Amino acid sequence: MSIIGVPSVKPERTLIANSLEIPRMLNGLWQLAGGHDKNVDIAAAAEAMGSLIDAGLDGFDMADHYGDAELVIGQHHKTSKAPIKAFTKWCPAENGIKTFQQAEAAIDRALDRMGTSQVDLLQYHIWDYTDDTYLHNMSHLHELQKRGKIGHIGLTNTDAEHLELLIHSGFSIATNQVSCSVIDQRLVRGRLSEVCAENNVGVLAYGTLLGGFLSEKWVGAEEPQDTENAPLNWSLRKYLRFINAAGGWAVFHKVLSSLDSVAKKHGVPIAAVATRWVLDIPVVKAVIVGTRLSTQSDKYRASNLAAFSFSLDDEDRSLISSAQASLTNIPGDCGDEYRRAPFLTASGDLSDHVEGTDAYATLQEAIAQGKRVEYGSGSKWESIAGYSRAVRVGDTIRVSGTTANAPSALQLSSIGGSCARCQTVACLDIIARSLKKLGGDISNVVRTRIMIRTAEDCEGVSLAHGWRFSCVGIRPANTLTTAGLIGDEFLVEIEVEAVVGLGDGGVLCLT
Repeated sequence: MSIIGVPSVKPERTLIANSLEIPRMLNGLWQLAGGHDKNVDIAAAAEAMGSLIDAGLDGFDMADHYGDAELVIGQHHKTSKAPIKAFTKWCPAENGIKTFQQAEAAIDRALDRMGTSQVDLLQYHIWDYTDDTYLHNMSHLHELQKRGKIGHIGLTNTDAEHLELLIHSGFSIATNQVSCSVIDQRLVRGRLSEVCAENNVGVLAYGTLLGGFLSEKWVGAEEPQDTENAPLNWSLRKYLRFINAAGGWAVFHKVLSSLDSVAKKHGVPIAAVATRWVLDIPVVKAVIVGTRLSTQSDKYRASNLAAFSFSLDDEDRSLISSAQASLTNIPGDCGDEYRRAPFLTASGDLSDHVEGTDAYATLQEAIAQGKRVEYGSGSKWESIAGYSRAVRVGDTIRVSGTTANAPSALQLSSIGGSCARCQTVACLDIIARSLKKLGGDISNVVRTRIMIRTAEDCEGVSLAHGWRFSCVGIRPANTLTTAGLIGDEFLVEIEVEAVVGLGDGGVLCLT
Protein backbone atom coordinates (compact mmCIF):
# COMPACT_ATOMS: atom_id res chain seq x y z
CA MET A 1 0.00 0.00 0.00
CA SER A 2 1.35 3.41 -0.91
CA ILE A 3 0.89 5.99 1.83
CA ILE A 4 1.22 9.49 0.51
CA GLY A 5 3.21 11.74 2.81
CA VAL A 6 3.78 9.15 5.51
CA PRO A 7 7.61 9.07 5.16
CA SER A 8 7.65 12.64 6.52
CA VAL A 9 5.50 11.72 9.51
CA LYS A 10 7.36 11.78 12.81
CA PRO A 11 6.32 9.69 15.80
CA GLU A 12 4.68 11.38 18.75
CA ARG A 13 6.94 11.76 21.79
CA THR A 14 6.28 11.45 25.50
CA LEU A 15 7.98 11.38 28.91
CA ILE A 16 8.66 8.42 31.17
CA ALA A 17 8.63 9.30 34.88
CA ASN A 18 8.24 12.95 33.86
CA SER A 19 11.88 13.11 32.77
CA LEU A 20 12.96 10.62 30.09
CA GLU A 21 11.77 11.62 26.61
CA ILE A 22 11.04 8.76 24.21
CA PRO A 23 9.22 8.24 20.90
CA ARG A 24 5.80 6.60 21.28
CA MET A 25 6.99 3.78 19.03
CA LEU A 26 9.98 1.70 20.12
CA ASN A 27 12.01 -0.73 18.05
CA GLY A 28 11.68 -4.14 19.71
CA LEU A 29 14.73 -6.36 19.22
CA TRP A 30 13.24 -9.71 20.32
CA GLN A 31 13.61 -10.87 16.73
CA LEU A 32 17.40 -10.88 17.19
CA ALA A 33 17.06 -13.64 19.81
CA GLY A 34 17.22 -16.45 17.24
CA GLY A 35 13.61 -17.33 16.55
CA HIS A 36 13.59 -15.36 13.28
CA ASP A 37 17.17 -14.96 12.04
CA LYS A 38 19.78 -17.48 13.15
CA ASN A 39 22.84 -15.38 12.32
CA VAL A 40 22.95 -11.68 13.09
CA ASP A 41 25.49 -9.44 11.35
CA ILE A 42 26.14 -7.04 14.25
CA ALA A 43 27.81 -4.36 12.15
CA ALA A 44 25.04 -4.42 9.52
CA ALA A 45 22.34 -4.39 12.19
CA ALA A 46 23.91 -1.36 13.87
CA GLU A 47 24.13 0.43 10.52
CA ALA A 48 20.42 -0.32 9.88
CA MET A 49 19.59 1.65 13.02
CA GLY A 50 20.57 4.87 11.25
CA SER A 51 17.50 5.29 9.06
CA LEU A 52 15.20 4.51 11.99
CA ILE A 53 16.89 7.13 14.15
CA ASP A 54 16.67 9.68 11.34
CA ALA A 55 12.91 9.00 11.17
CA GLY A 56 12.53 9.79 14.87
CA LEU A 57 12.38 6.13 15.92
CA ASP A 58 15.36 6.45 18.25
CA GLY A 59 14.12 4.15 21.04
CA PHE A 60 15.26 0.51 21.22
CA ASP A 61 13.98 -2.22 23.55
CA MET A 62 15.96 -5.39 24.26
CA ALA A 63 16.73 -7.90 27.01
CA ASP A 64 19.60 -9.89 28.48
CA HIS A 65 18.32 -12.98 26.62
CA TYR A 66 17.65 -11.33 23.24
CA GLY A 67 20.73 -12.85 21.62
CA ASP A 68 23.07 -10.18 20.22
CA ALA A 69 20.67 -7.26 20.75
CA GLU A 70 22.76 -5.53 23.42
CA LEU A 71 25.91 -6.03 21.31
CA VAL A 72 24.23 -4.29 18.37
CA ILE A 73 23.54 -1.27 20.59
CA GLY A 74 27.17 -1.35 21.70
CA GLN A 75 28.30 -1.40 18.08
CA HIS A 76 26.10 1.63 17.39
CA HIS A 77 27.74 3.55 20.23
CA LYS A 78 31.16 2.71 18.77
CA THR A 79 30.37 3.82 15.24
CA SER A 80 27.78 6.60 15.55
CA LYS A 81 27.22 9.73 17.59
CA ALA A 82 23.46 9.68 16.97
CA PRO A 83 21.79 9.69 20.41
CA ILE A 84 19.35 6.89 21.20
CA LYS A 85 17.23 5.65 24.10
CA ALA A 86 18.19 2.05 24.85
CA PHE A 87 16.19 -0.09 27.26
CA THR A 88 17.09 -3.59 28.38
CA LYS A 89 15.77 -6.20 30.80
CA TRP A 90 17.07 -8.47 33.51
CA CYS A 91 15.26 -11.81 33.65
CA PRO A 92 17.29 -13.85 36.17
CA ALA A 93 16.84 -17.59 36.46
CA GLU A 94 15.02 -19.01 39.47
CA ASN A 95 18.16 -20.19 41.22
CA GLY A 96 17.61 -18.83 44.73
CA ILE A 97 20.53 -16.39 44.48
CA LYS A 98 19.59 -13.12 46.18
CA THR A 99 22.91 -11.32 46.41
CA PHE A 100 23.74 -7.78 45.41
CA GLN A 101 26.81 -9.14 43.64
CA GLN A 102 24.65 -11.13 41.22
CA ALA A 103 22.50 -8.10 40.41
CA GLU A 104 25.49 -5.82 39.90
CA ALA A 105 27.19 -8.38 37.66
CA ALA A 106 24.08 -8.59 35.49
CA ILE A 107 23.85 -4.82 35.09
CA ASP A 108 27.60 -4.45 34.53
CA ARG A 109 27.39 -7.07 31.76
CA ALA A 110 24.57 -5.13 30.09
CA LEU A 111 26.49 -1.87 30.36
CA ASP A 112 29.59 -3.48 28.87
CA ARG A 113 27.68 -5.06 25.99
CA MET A 114 25.77 -1.85 25.27
CA GLY A 115 28.87 0.33 25.50
CA THR A 116 27.35 2.82 27.92
CA SER A 117 27.74 3.93 31.53
CA GLN A 118 24.04 3.95 32.36
CA VAL A 119 21.00 1.95 31.26
CA ASP A 120 18.23 4.43 30.43
CA LEU A 121 15.54 1.99 31.59
CA LEU A 122 16.21 -1.37 33.24
CA GLN A 123 13.13 -3.60 33.19
CA TYR A 124 12.89 -6.50 35.66
CA HIS A 125 10.92 -9.69 35.10
CA ILE A 126 9.51 -11.73 38.00
CA TRP A 127 9.00 -15.41 37.21
CA ASP A 128 7.37 -16.45 40.48
CA TYR A 129 5.60 -14.11 42.90
CA THR A 130 5.80 -16.72 45.65
CA ASP A 131 9.61 -16.55 45.57
CA ASP A 132 10.71 -13.48 47.52
CA THR A 133 13.95 -13.31 45.51
CA TYR A 134 12.29 -10.60 43.44
CA LEU A 135 12.03 -8.32 46.48
CA HIS A 136 15.76 -8.66 47.09
CA ASN A 137 16.52 -7.99 43.42
CA MET A 138 14.30 -4.93 43.31
CA SER A 139 16.15 -3.57 46.33
CA HIS A 140 19.49 -4.23 44.59
CA LEU A 141 18.36 -2.49 41.41
CA HIS A 142 17.36 0.61 43.35
CA GLU A 143 20.79 0.66 44.98
CA LEU A 144 22.39 0.43 41.53
CA GLN A 145 20.12 3.28 40.44
CA LYS A 146 21.48 5.38 43.31
CA ARG A 147 25.00 4.58 42.11
CA GLY A 148 24.15 5.91 38.65
CA LYS A 149 24.23 2.65 36.70
CA ILE A 150 20.47 2.71 36.04
CA GLY A 151 18.41 5.73 35.01
CA HIS A 152 14.90 4.35 35.58
CA ILE A 153 13.53 1.01 36.78
CA GLY A 154 10.60 -0.68 35.11
CA LEU A 155 8.89 -4.07 35.18
CA THR A 156 7.78 -6.56 32.57
CA ASN A 157 4.61 -8.64 32.59
CA THR A 158 3.63 -7.66 36.13
CA ASP A 159 -0.02 -7.89 37.17
CA ALA A 160 -1.95 -5.11 38.90
CA GLU A 161 -1.79 -6.64 42.37
CA HIS A 162 1.99 -7.03 42.45
CA LEU A 163 2.69 -3.71 40.76
CA GLU A 164 0.62 -2.07 43.48
CA LEU A 165 2.36 -4.16 46.16
CA LEU A 166 5.81 -3.02 45.02
CA ILE A 167 4.79 0.63 44.83
CA HIS A 168 3.31 0.57 48.35
CA SER A 169 6.45 -1.22 49.56
CA GLY A 170 8.40 1.89 48.57
CA PHE A 171 9.84 0.91 45.19
CA SER A 172 9.78 3.55 42.45
CA ILE A 173 8.49 2.03 39.19
CA ALA A 174 8.60 4.01 35.93
CA THR A 175 7.09 1.54 33.47
CA ASN A 176 5.44 -1.84 33.04
CA GLN A 177 5.87 -3.65 29.73
CA VAL A 178 2.86 -5.86 28.92
CA SER A 179 1.02 -7.39 26.00
CA CYS A 180 -1.84 -5.26 24.64
CA SER A 181 -3.74 -5.30 21.35
CA VAL A 182 -7.24 -5.15 19.91
CA ILE A 183 -7.35 -8.90 20.69
CA ASP A 184 -5.62 -8.88 24.10
CA GLN A 185 -7.56 -6.34 26.16
CA ARG A 186 -6.45 -7.42 29.64
CA LEU A 187 -4.77 -4.05 30.29
CA VAL A 188 -8.04 -2.13 30.05
CA ARG A 189 -10.39 -4.92 31.13
CA GLY A 190 -8.74 -5.40 34.52
CA ARG A 191 -7.24 -3.13 37.20
CA LEU A 192 -3.81 -2.65 35.66
CA SER A 193 -4.57 0.53 33.72
CA GLU A 194 -6.14 2.03 36.85
CA VAL A 195 -3.13 1.18 39.05
CA CYS A 196 -0.73 2.57 36.42
CA ALA A 197 -2.70 5.81 36.09
CA GLU A 198 -2.86 6.34 39.85
CA ASN A 199 0.89 5.85 40.27
CA ASN A 200 2.29 7.47 37.10
CA VAL A 201 3.51 4.15 35.73
CA GLY A 202 3.75 4.22 31.96
CA VAL A 203 2.79 1.15 29.95
CA LEU A 204 5.07 -0.04 27.16
CA ALA A 205 2.80 -2.22 25.03
CA TYR A 206 4.09 -5.12 22.97
CA GLY A 207 2.21 -7.61 20.80
CA THR A 208 0.19 -4.74 19.33
CA LEU A 209 0.38 -6.32 15.85
CA LEU A 210 0.17 -9.93 17.10
CA GLY A 211 3.49 -10.80 15.51
CA GLY A 212 2.26 -9.66 12.11
CA PHE A 213 -1.19 -11.26 12.12
CA LEU A 214 -2.80 -7.80 12.15
CA SER A 215 -2.00 -7.03 8.53
CA GLU A 216 -3.46 -7.25 5.03
CA LYS A 217 -1.66 -10.55 4.47
CA TRP A 218 -4.09 -12.40 6.73
CA VAL A 219 -7.39 -10.89 5.54
CA GLY A 220 -9.42 -13.85 4.24
CA ALA A 221 -6.49 -16.22 4.78
CA GLU A 222 -6.81 -19.65 6.34
CA GLU A 223 -5.35 -20.33 9.78
CA PRO A 224 -1.64 -21.17 9.42
CA GLN A 225 -0.39 -24.58 10.48
CA ASP A 226 2.81 -24.99 12.47
CA THR A 227 4.37 -28.08 10.91
CA GLU A 228 7.79 -29.67 10.97
CA ASN A 229 8.28 -28.95 7.27
CA ALA A 230 6.90 -25.41 7.52
CA PRO A 231 7.41 -24.18 11.09
CA LEU A 232 6.11 -20.80 12.15
CA ASN A 233 8.59 -18.28 13.53
CA TRP A 234 8.50 -17.47 17.24
CA SER A 235 6.22 -14.46 16.85
CA LEU A 236 3.56 -16.20 14.76
CA ARG A 237 3.64 -19.30 16.96
CA LYS A 238 3.23 -17.23 20.11
CA TYR A 239 0.46 -14.97 18.90
CA LEU A 240 -1.50 -17.76 17.29
CA ARG A 241 -1.91 -19.00 20.86
CA PHE A 242 -3.30 -15.58 21.82
CA ILE A 243 -5.76 -15.74 18.92
CA ASN A 244 -6.95 -19.19 19.96
CA ALA A 245 -7.29 -18.11 23.59
CA ALA A 246 -9.43 -15.16 22.44
CA GLY A 247 -11.92 -17.35 20.58
CA GLY A 248 -10.12 -18.70 17.54
CA TRP A 249 -9.43 -17.82 13.92
CA ALA A 250 -13.01 -17.06 12.84
CA VAL A 251 -13.55 -14.56 15.66
CA PHE A 252 -10.13 -13.06 15.04
CA HIS A 253 -11.16 -12.46 11.42
CA LYS A 254 -14.18 -10.43 12.51
CA VAL A 255 -11.86 -8.01 14.29
CA LEU A 256 -9.34 -8.07 11.43
CA SER A 257 -12.13 -7.22 8.95
CA SER A 258 -13.22 -4.25 11.06
CA LEU A 259 -9.63 -2.99 11.12
CA ASP A 260 -9.45 -3.46 7.36
CA SER A 261 -12.56 -1.31 6.87
CA VAL A 262 -11.18 1.47 9.05
CA ALA A 263 -7.79 1.26 7.32
CA LYS A 264 -9.34 1.67 3.87
CA LYS A 265 -11.38 4.63 5.09
CA HIS A 266 -8.25 6.48 6.22
CA GLY A 267 -5.90 5.20 3.51
CA VAL A 268 -3.50 3.56 5.95
CA PRO A 269 -2.38 -0.04 6.60
CA ILE A 270 -4.26 -2.32 9.00
CA ALA A 271 -1.19 -2.26 11.26
CA ALA A 272 -1.54 1.51 11.63
CA VAL A 273 -5.14 1.18 12.83
CA ALA A 274 -4.24 -1.60 15.28
CA THR A 275 -1.35 0.48 16.62
CA ARG A 276 -3.42 3.66 16.91
CA TRP A 277 -6.05 1.81 18.93
CA VAL A 278 -3.42 0.86 21.52
CA LEU A 279 -1.72 4.28 21.49
CA ASP A 280 -5.05 5.89 22.38
CA ILE A 281 -5.18 4.03 25.72
CA PRO A 282 -4.31 6.82 28.21
CA VAL A 283 -1.71 4.88 30.23
CA VAL A 284 0.17 3.60 27.17
CA LYS A 285 3.36 5.60 26.75
CA ALA A 286 4.64 3.69 23.72
CA VAL A 287 4.12 0.61 21.57
CA ILE A 288 6.95 -1.78 20.78
CA VAL A 289 7.16 -2.92 17.16
CA GLY A 290 9.38 -5.83 16.22
CA THR A 291 12.42 -4.78 14.19
CA ARG A 292 14.98 -7.11 12.63
CA LEU A 293 17.52 -4.31 11.94
CA SER A 294 18.17 -5.37 8.37
CA THR A 295 17.49 -4.06 4.89
CA GLN A 296 13.82 -4.79 5.62
CA SER A 297 13.74 -2.10 8.33
CA ASP A 298 13.16 0.65 5.78
CA LYS A 299 10.46 -1.44 4.09
CA TYR A 300 8.23 -1.37 7.17
CA ARG A 301 9.18 2.05 8.54
CA ALA A 302 6.62 4.08 6.57
CA SER A 303 3.89 1.59 7.37
CA ASN A 304 4.67 1.80 11.09
CA LEU A 305 4.78 5.60 11.08
CA ALA A 306 1.34 5.72 9.47
CA ALA A 307 -0.09 5.22 12.97
CA PHE A 308 0.80 8.87 13.62
CA SER A 309 -0.82 10.21 10.44
CA PHE A 310 -4.51 9.98 11.38
CA SER A 311 -7.00 9.73 14.26
CA LEU A 312 -9.71 7.21 15.03
CA ASP A 313 -13.18 8.76 15.19
CA ASP A 314 -16.26 7.53 17.08
CA GLU A 315 -17.50 5.61 14.05
CA ASP A 316 -14.16 3.76 13.80
CA ARG A 317 -14.15 2.87 17.48
CA SER A 318 -17.74 1.66 17.35
CA LEU A 319 -17.01 -0.63 14.40
CA ILE A 320 -13.95 -2.14 16.12
CA SER A 321 -15.79 -2.49 19.45
CA SER A 322 -18.69 -4.34 17.80
CA ALA A 323 -16.27 -6.87 16.32
CA GLN A 324 -14.44 -7.24 19.66
CA ALA A 325 -17.71 -8.21 21.34
CA SER A 326 -17.35 -11.69 19.82
CA LEU A 327 -13.97 -12.25 21.46
CA THR A 328 -13.44 -14.46 24.46
CA ASN A 329 -11.62 -12.73 27.31
CA ILE A 330 -8.02 -13.94 27.54
CA PRO A 331 -7.75 -15.43 31.06
CA GLY A 332 -6.23 -13.57 33.97
CA ASP A 333 -4.21 -10.39 34.14
CA CYS A 334 -1.32 -9.12 32.06
CA GLY A 335 1.70 -11.39 32.42
CA ASP A 336 -0.25 -14.40 33.65
CA GLU A 337 0.70 -16.21 30.44
CA TYR A 338 4.17 -16.62 31.97
CA ARG A 339 2.93 -17.99 35.30
CA ARG A 340 -0.12 -20.17 34.81
CA ALA A 341 -2.02 -22.01 32.09
CA PRO A 342 -2.77 -21.28 29.37
CA PHE A 343 0.89 -20.51 28.70
CA LEU A 344 0.74 -18.14 25.73
CA THR A 345 4.45 -18.35 24.96
CA ALA A 346 6.26 -19.38 21.78
CA SER A 347 6.76 -22.90 23.15
CA GLY A 348 3.34 -23.18 24.78
CA ASP A 349 4.92 -23.74 28.19
CA LEU A 350 7.80 -22.31 30.22
CA SER A 351 10.47 -24.63 28.82
CA ASP A 352 12.22 -21.69 27.13
CA HIS A 353 12.42 -19.79 30.40
CA VAL A 354 12.31 -22.02 33.50
CA GLU A 355 14.29 -25.18 34.00
CA GLY A 356 12.35 -28.03 35.55
CA THR A 357 13.66 -29.69 38.74
CA ASP A 358 12.74 -32.74 40.79
CA ALA A 359 12.84 -30.99 44.14
CA TYR A 360 10.12 -33.11 45.76
CA ALA A 361 11.68 -36.59 45.65
CA THR A 362 12.58 -36.58 49.36
CA LEU A 363 9.22 -35.03 50.26
CA GLN A 364 7.26 -37.64 48.32
CA GLU A 365 9.25 -40.44 49.97
CA ALA A 366 8.52 -39.03 53.44
CA ILE A 367 4.80 -38.72 52.65
CA ALA A 368 4.71 -42.29 51.33
CA GLN A 369 6.23 -43.42 54.65
CA GLY A 370 3.49 -41.63 56.57
CA LYS A 371 5.84 -39.07 58.11
CA ARG A 372 4.83 -35.70 59.46
CA VAL A 373 6.57 -33.01 57.34
CA GLU A 374 7.31 -29.56 58.74
CA TYR A 375 8.41 -26.53 56.74
CA GLY A 376 10.21 -23.56 58.27
CA SER A 377 10.52 -20.26 56.40
CA GLY A 378 13.57 -19.13 58.37
CA SER A 379 11.80 -16.58 60.56
CA LYS A 380 13.53 -16.17 63.93
CA TRP A 381 10.15 -16.44 65.66
CA GLU A 382 9.60 -20.00 64.46
CA SER A 383 12.43 -21.31 66.61
CA ILE A 384 11.70 -18.97 69.51
CA ALA A 385 7.99 -19.79 69.71
CA GLY A 386 8.38 -23.40 68.60
CA TYR A 387 6.16 -23.49 65.52
CA SER A 388 6.41 -24.25 61.80
CA ARG A 389 5.29 -22.05 58.95
CA ALA A 390 3.40 -25.07 57.62
CA VAL A 391 2.87 -28.73 58.52
CA ARG A 392 1.77 -31.59 56.28
CA VAL A 393 0.25 -34.79 57.62
CA GLY A 394 -0.97 -37.13 54.90
CA ASP A 395 -2.73 -35.03 52.28
CA THR A 396 -3.55 -32.16 54.66
CA ILE A 397 -1.42 -29.03 54.93
CA ARG A 398 -1.99 -26.41 57.63
CA VAL A 399 -0.28 -23.02 57.31
CA SER A 400 0.28 -20.85 60.38
CA GLY A 401 -1.03 -17.32 60.70
CA THR A 402 0.96 -15.35 58.13
CA THR A 403 1.64 -11.62 57.96
CA ALA A 404 3.35 -9.54 55.26
CA ASN A 405 6.67 -9.85 57.03
CA ALA A 406 9.52 -8.56 54.86
CA PRO A 407 12.75 -10.56 54.48
CA SER A 408 15.15 -9.53 57.25
CA ALA A 409 17.80 -8.41 54.75
CA LEU A 410 15.52 -5.70 53.38
CA GLN A 411 14.88 -2.35 55.02
CA LEU A 412 11.11 -2.73 54.84
CA SER A 413 8.75 -2.71 57.81
CA SER A 414 6.32 -4.85 55.82
CA ILE A 415 5.65 -5.96 52.26
CA GLY A 416 2.95 -3.74 50.86
CA GLY A 417 3.55 -0.85 53.23
CA SER A 418 0.39 0.58 54.80
CA CYS A 419 -1.94 -0.85 52.12
CA ALA A 420 -4.03 -3.68 53.59
CA ARG A 421 -4.94 -4.98 50.13
CA CYS A 422 -1.25 -5.18 49.21
CA GLN A 423 -0.36 -6.86 52.49
CA THR A 424 -3.04 -9.47 51.76
CA VAL A 425 -1.44 -10.21 48.39
CA ALA A 426 1.91 -10.63 50.15
CA CYS A 427 0.44 -12.94 52.81
CA LEU A 428 -1.11 -15.17 50.17
CA ASP A 429 2.17 -15.28 48.20
CA ILE A 430 4.01 -16.46 51.33
CA ILE A 431 1.27 -19.01 51.98
CA ALA A 432 1.44 -20.23 48.38
CA ARG A 433 5.20 -20.68 48.75
CA SER A 434 4.68 -22.74 51.91
CA LEU A 435 2.11 -24.94 50.19
CA LYS A 436 4.46 -25.44 47.25
CA LYS A 437 7.30 -26.49 49.55
CA LEU A 438 5.06 -29.23 50.94
CA GLY A 439 3.87 -30.46 47.56
CA GLY A 440 0.63 -28.51 47.47
CA ASP A 441 -0.80 -25.55 45.64
CA ILE A 442 -3.04 -22.58 46.36
CA SER A 443 -5.80 -24.42 44.47
CA ASN A 444 -5.78 -27.06 47.25
CA VAL A 445 -6.95 -24.57 49.91
CA VAL A 446 -10.25 -25.49 51.57
CA ARG A 447 -10.34 -22.92 54.40
CA THR A 448 -8.91 -19.47 55.08
CA ARG A 449 -9.07 -17.49 58.32
CA ILE A 450 -8.38 -13.77 58.03
CA MET A 451 -7.73 -11.39 60.92
CA ILE A 452 -7.58 -7.65 60.22
CA ARG A 453 -6.66 -4.80 62.51
CA THR A 454 -9.49 -2.44 61.52
CA ALA A 455 -12.89 -3.04 59.94
CA GLU A 456 -12.20 -0.26 57.42
CA ASP A 457 -9.79 -2.60 55.62
CA CYS A 458 -12.40 -5.30 55.11
CA GLU A 459 -13.16 -4.43 51.48
CA GLY A 460 -9.57 -4.16 50.29
CA VAL A 461 -8.56 -7.39 52.03
CA SER A 462 -11.63 -9.20 50.69
CA LEU A 463 -10.95 -8.01 47.14
CA ALA A 464 -7.36 -9.31 47.27
CA HIS A 465 -8.55 -12.62 48.73
CA GLY A 466 -11.22 -12.95 46.05
CA TRP A 467 -8.78 -12.10 43.27
CA ARG A 468 -6.21 -14.69 44.39
CA PHE A 469 -8.62 -17.59 44.52
CA SER A 470 -10.45 -16.58 41.36
CA CYS A 471 -7.11 -17.07 39.60
CA VAL A 472 -7.35 -20.81 40.32
CA GLY A 473 -11.13 -21.05 40.09
CA ILE A 474 -12.04 -21.97 43.67
CA ARG A 475 -13.85 -20.45 46.66
CA PRO A 476 -12.57 -21.80 49.99
CA ALA A 477 -14.53 -21.57 53.22
CA ASN A 478 -13.55 -18.35 54.96
CA THR A 479 -13.74 -16.47 58.23
CA LEU A 480 -12.83 -12.78 58.50
CA THR A 481 -12.70 -10.95 61.80
CA THR A 482 -10.99 -8.02 63.50
CA ALA A 483 -8.20 -8.78 65.97
CA GLY A 484 -5.39 -7.11 67.90
CA LEU A 485 -2.51 -8.11 65.66
CA ILE A 486 1.03 -8.20 67.01
CA GLY A 487 3.25 -5.64 65.28
CA ASP A 488 1.89 -2.18 64.52
CA GLU A 489 2.99 -2.43 60.89
CA PHE A 490 0.82 -5.47 60.15
CA LEU A 491 -2.76 -4.89 59.06
CA VAL A 492 -3.79 -8.45 58.18
CA GLU A 493 -2.93 -12.03 59.16
CA ILE A 494 -4.08 -15.16 57.31
CA GLU A 495 -3.94 -18.88 58.03
CA VAL A 496 -5.12 -21.66 55.73
CA GLU A 497 -5.87 -25.36 55.52
CA ALA A 498 -5.37 -27.29 52.29
CA VAL A 499 -5.92 -30.84 51.09
CA VAL A 500 -3.49 -31.95 48.38
CA GLY A 501 -5.15 -33.54 45.37
CA LEU A 502 -8.55 -32.18 46.30
CA GLY A 503 -10.32 -30.72 43.29
CA ASP A 504 -8.34 -32.71 40.72
CA GLY A 505 -11.66 -33.94 39.42
CA GLY A 506 -13.03 -30.43 39.06
CA VAL A 507 -15.29 -28.25 41.20
CA LEU A 508 -19.03 -28.61 41.69
CA CYS A 509 -20.69 -25.39 42.84
CA LEU A 510 -24.09 -25.73 44.51
CA THR A 511 -26.36 -22.78 45.12
